[in-house]
Amino acid sequence: MATETTKEQSTSLLTKESERIILTNALNNPHSAVRALVKENLYYFIRYFWDEYSQDEFSPNWHIPYICNELEQIARRVADNKPKEYDLIINVPPGSTKTAITLIMFPLWCWVNWYWMRFITASYTASLSLESAEYSRDILRGEKFKELFPEFDIKQDKDNKSNFRIVKREWIRKGRIPRLINGGNRFSTSVGGSVTGFHGHIILWDDPLDPNRAVSETEIKKANHWMDNTIPFRKVNKKVTPTIGIMQRLHQEDPTGHILKRDDNVRHICLPGEIRNYKDQVKPKELIKKYKNQLLDPKRLDWDVLKEIEKYGQFTYGGQIGQNPIPLGGGMFHTDHVSVRDALPPMPDVLEIVRYWDKAGTKDGDGAYTVGAKVCKLKDGMFVVLDIKRGRWASNDREKIIKETAKTDGTHVKIAIEQEPGSGGKESAEATIKNLAGFSVVADRPSGDKAQRADPFSVQVNNGNVSIMNAGWNKAYLDELENFPSSTFKDQVDASSGAFNKLTRMKKVTVLRRG
Repeated sequence: MATETTKEQSTSLLTKESERIILTNALNNPHSAVRALVKENLYYFIRYFWDEYSQDEFSPNWHIPYICNELEQIARRVADNKPKEYDLIINVPPGSTKTAITLIMFPLWCWVNWYWMRFITASYTASLSLESAEYSRDILRGEKFKELFPEFDIKQDKDNKSNFRIVKREWIRKGRIPRLINGGNRFSTSVGGSVTGFHGHIILWDDPLDPNRAVSETEIKKANHWMDNTIPFRKVNKKVTPTIGIMQRLHQEDPTGHILKRDDNVRHICLPGEIRNYKDQVKPKELIKKYKNQLLDPKRLDWDVLKEIEKYGQFTYGGQIGQNPIPLGGGMFHTDHVSVRDALPPMPDVLEIVRYWDKAGTKDGDGAYTVGAKVCKLKDGMFVVLDIKRGRWASNDREKIIKETAKTDGTHVKIAIEQEPGSGGKESAEATIKNLAGFSVVADRPSGDKAQRADPFSVQVNNGNVSIMNAGWNKAYLDELENFPSSTFKDQVDASSGAFNKLTRMKKVTVLRRG
């Protein structure tokens, strides 16, 4: 069971005595007081150096000092060489300053207190990890940092974004050249990348999955394999070195889900963007009272912003905002919002038409159906399912029907063929494309499961933006939508969502602003 603090923690480790000393020093030596304050408190460190990182005005919110305090406590145990109490995983929405806190500012704050600390940091790509490292390096080189902490610098022969090392100057005698003491380093890599030869006192990972590829089973397995088989062997001291991860939830089996399932000794902080729908996700529970108007951060993520994000789909919103990426359940499509048309829309109102084929090789029996969904997008933003071709056909008969359907539809209708994984799927798609010579046809290689691919289409259905033509296929079609993804068959939904995604060119999982 994940570790969870039962009492609310303070946002600062400053004692009354240390505050008194700082205030006294502030009267006599303001520069020294600022140095003492930011050295003692990570949150004030971030506030002071924020303009060295970003030109945007700092936007305070309670979750920032709360996370800072968590990081401080972990770092102090490492500094004292005490066995770690737990590893830490934090789930927060994108745009919550999470990267700035953990990957950019936190290592710098640790170095001004314990110059010898070594860090390994990782993100889903090396470029993102290196970007965070570059921000840290630029702050350390800046005049504002040098003014407050002149004793710190980057070792000249160990100065690159992927691996830079700290040196500390020590003035033994006034007027003499200072002695340089080699300090800790920061090694930055990608999740899945090599860390051979490097060890960290603290290991940090941020967004280990690309939101655009989080539905890929291959990417999820790669990230979890790295967590299981690389991180444990890159620790300076396995009893002391903690792992700290911060991310938005993207999948039930993402690194957060994977680690919490396998490891009891993890403190889990979960901060959904809103608690109107996701109150149960908040951890620790006492943090619920900090939400204002049921929002985590009313300035960054107000209800208008969340409403826009919700348009991208239930999967995107539930995972990235609600921190609840459970498999989408029954009732995904509200079929009572689907209207039935008796007349075709006038051609001047039509922007584009796509026929999308989800192929199966079943003849008769009770196997999967081959389905061709013909969907159009109108100028007013509405969508119409114009036709559904559905049957269990042997391969040869299926290809004949696909070609006859293309002739009936006309060359103005674009055709997409779902390409199944593997060489067999590629050959099958290529055969159909060859069979449709003279028509506009492409192979489509979708990622993720059918529910995730259908998510954007369900948003439009549930908002009343999809209608269907009055035809004999309506009942079977609506029955499948109503029970999806628990329905016995999913081919009509798969073909319809494939056509919709082609018409809108939508990603299956949408990237929100990182941070």
